[in-house]
Amino acid sequence: MAKLANLFAPWRKKYIESAASEEGGPCVFCGAIEKGPSLESLVVYRGKDCSVILNKYPYNNGHTMIIPHRHTAQFDGLQKAEYDELNHLLQKTYGVLTKAYRPHGMNIGMNLGRVGGAGILDHLHYHIVPRWNGDTNFMPVVAQTKVISEGLEETYQKLVALF
Repeated sequence: MAKLANLFAPWRKKYIESAASEEGGPCVFCGAIEKGPSLESLVVYRGKDCSVILNKYPYNNGHTMIIPHRHTAQFDGLQKAEYDELNHLLQKTYGVLTKAYRPHGMNIGMNLGRVGGAGILDHLHYHIVPRWNGDTNFMPVVAQTKVISEGLEETYQKLVALF
């Protein structure tokens, strides 16, 4: 098995230091919600109780997240209005991404807790990632590097117009 190489990415330090932590550090989602929809916040749509935000470090073009406005990690503690809007926006985002990108499939999921793969532990969120046949190519296999072919500004402009 090939040894995984390190990719030097110093621009991630600011994100990592500002991300929510178990010690109760600042929450990147709460900060984005407070700023409202903009390219700077990456919020493409703001609803009453939930919003749609671009993933700043996407796995694929169009990788978005649906987040409740209330800071919570407890899926079973969502209020009915939050749960309903979270799932409504998940369905709406699926339609928007389908129209914008025409993917061959999508990954939809929620990572809860550190062991469940959550990168931001204290603020639950759905991920929705468009997928295409062949989108896993030689780069991750040979160079352990994922190529994202579209910048966040272009993704933001494309999706905000459809919301």
